[in-house]
Amino acid sequence: MTKHKTHKSALTENDGVQQPKMVNARGVIKKKDISVDTYVSEIQKGNRVFLSKAITLIESTNSKHKEKANTILKACLQTTHESVRIGITGVPGVGKSTFIEALGLYLTSIGKKVAVLAVDPSSSITKGSILGDKTRMEDLVKDKNAFIRPSPSGNSLGGVARKTRETIMLCEAAGFDTIIIETVGVGQSETAVHSMVDFFLLLKLAGAGDQLQGIKRGIIEMADSIVINKADGANLKPAQLARTEFKRALQMYPHKDNGWIPKVTMCSAIKKHNIDDVWEIITSYLNLTNANASFTKRRQEQNKFWLLQTIEEQLKDNFYKHPKVVKLLIELTKKVEDGQVSPFDAAEQLLQIERTS
Repeated sequence: MTKHKTHKSALTENDGVQQPKMVNARGVIKKKDISVDTYVSEIQKGNRVFLSKAITLIESTNSKHKEKANTILKACLQTTHESVRIGITGVPGVGKSTFIEALGLYLTSIGKKVAVLAVDPSSSITKGSILGDKTRMEDLVKDKNAFIRPSPSGNSLGGVARKTRETIMLCEAAGFDTIIIETVGVGQSETAVHSMVDFFLLLKLAGAGDQLQGIKRGIIEMADSIVINKADGANLKPAQLARTEFKRALQMYPHKDNGWIPKVTMCSAIKKHNIDDVWEIITSYLNLTNANASFTKRRQEQNKFWLLQTIEEQLKDNFYKHPKVVKLLIELTKKVEDGQVSPFDAAEQLLQIERTS
């Protein structure tokens, strides 16, 4: 029996490319809405992608994003792990990023999980931010036990991101036991960071001519430790002299309520020298404050501070969004500029709207 060959016609229609399932009428692919449960579950597993997404929700000004972020935070609060929060400040050029990378790499080498929250200054003109800490910490960013999150400072106090504290909570829920917060080193950012950390470290340079300025600003009074960076080569002797000067300066300040006496040491972040000594100082501080219960007391005081701070921020936000305030503010601002109304009278008129609403 002869078999007949089946010939395929040239007119046969082939299957086309299958379109994505989630495409709307305009051909734009829709982003899948991730549930709160998924966010919380993945964050608790240490998923850094979902952690980053959740932080983006926290930083968003979108009301829906804020609501979702708050729900995620509330759920994550139940699973936050024990951690130490370290604030690091210093003038621009002192080597904060290099130091943080050296400290972070040392900590991951001894089994710690490190999250670095670096706040980049936003331009007051373009509102833009460089967000360059990930490029400056090339080795740490590749470490599987480290997480680096640069955030624009926006208009918040002294360059500290408004939502930094909420971000800390998410990082702790993700299993990071050491949270490092870097300030931009200008303005009042030191005060804001000091109010959300357990240990406050001041990074200094030898021979920079800012020793006395540092004393005047009162930053030394807040510091739990002063570290002289770039103590290598020709800078070694000046660094030793600076260490002696700062030790003397610290004697002028009263002892801290928790019984801790601030320490002064030197290091070379770029050469990774004496980084272990810095961590030993932090460990000694933690041992002391945990033993006398001042660690817990400080955390409680911080929680109270941030409750009041959040109320103030929300009241301010609600005030400027009030429809009548928005309208009258434009009118009164012009009159104040022209000298027709005093700033105090204008403020009183605007505040009266809020009181009567």
